[in-house]
Amino acid sequence: MSGIERIGVVGAGAMGAGIAETCARADLDVLVCERDDRAASAGRRRVLESLERALRRGGLTAHERDRSTWRLRFTADLNDLSDRQLVIEAVTDDAPLKLEIFSALDEVVKDEEAILASTTSAMSITKLSRSTTRAAHVLGLHFFNQVPMMPLVEVVSTVLTSPAARVAAEDFVNMLGKQVVRSGDRAGFVVNALIIPYLLGAIRMVEAGHATVSDVDRAVVLGCAHPMGPLRLADLIGLDTLHAIATAMYDELRDPGLVPPPLLTQMVDAGLLGGKAGRGFHVHPGPDPTAAPRLRREAGLWADGRDDSTFVIAAPDPRTRGDPAARSGVRLTERSPEAGVAAPSWAEAHVNVRNEVPA
Repeated sequence: MSGIERIGVVGAGAMGAGIAETCARADLDVLVCERDDRAASAGRRRVLESLERALRRGGLTAHERDRSTWRLRFTADLNDLSDRQLVIEAVTDDAPLKLEIFSALDEVVKDEEAILASTTSAMSITKLSRSTTRAAHVLGLHFFNQVPMMPLVEVVSTVLTSPAARVAAEDFVNMLGKQVVRSGDRAGFVVNALIIPYLLGAIRMVEAGHATVSDVDRAVVLGCAHPMGPLRLADLIGLDTLHAIATAMYDELRDPGLVPPPLLTQMVDAGLLGGKAGRGFHVHPGPDPTAAPRLRREAGLWADGRDDSTFVIAAPDPRTRGDPAARSGVRLTERSPEAGVAAPSWAEAHVNVRNEVPA
């Protein structure tokens, strides 16, 4: 197919908005579809705010910001994507929803050579392609958060993807100024297949009381020259996203090491999702300078006079593993200043919630 100029993006969350912004900054015609007008307006606001931040950082000029804005349009009607040459699905990793979207796009997009792509982190691209009549033109384009800044895109081909579609997709990625890594359609692709076991291992280390969150992250930054530790990275990814990717990888590969640790599951259930929720393994305050103390109060945390605060992750004592009454799993519990530091019956790991924002 000829050069791709008309892009459709389905979903305007953090990933979809980032893809839309990146495409607009590359002078492409971008149409973003959301589920309703309210979500479309929120997506537009998300992209415009990101462009303003880039302007303030000196990453683009006012003219480039305006030019990018002119190339962005938003809709709540999937039928408006009918003339697109490439449509990138960027909704949450929900299999039935993604399959429904791909089936609908197959009917809506008129150009038979148009490419339908997914940003999924873990779902089978082959399964998505089978919900369409154009499996040869379905592939994965796995962008990384935050999209405007991250230089990598994994291009994921299935056994049904045509060489022409893959080449066109790679040319598109290069047009965005990003670099391509090719991957087959295997759970986790390349990056997640490497990094998810690493992140889960760090969580298990904290869960077992072997080391604190602060020490795990500092060890990796100082000892391995990583830009951030695994638990801060988990917060950046989103603990719910991490849980979903690990679950999908386990479902396909049946590797016991990919089972989400109980601590991760409990934190997701509690809404401690990382940076996007303001709390995860660390506290991530917004621009409001009172946000961090308020988050600590709401979380039942207390400041102990040091430069950080802690809450306690209480993991089951291995000595009680055989006791049915002790099988309550990992739990979050408040430690009050009055409680002192008497030896507990549970193994305790102090999780750092230092008032920092990821660089």
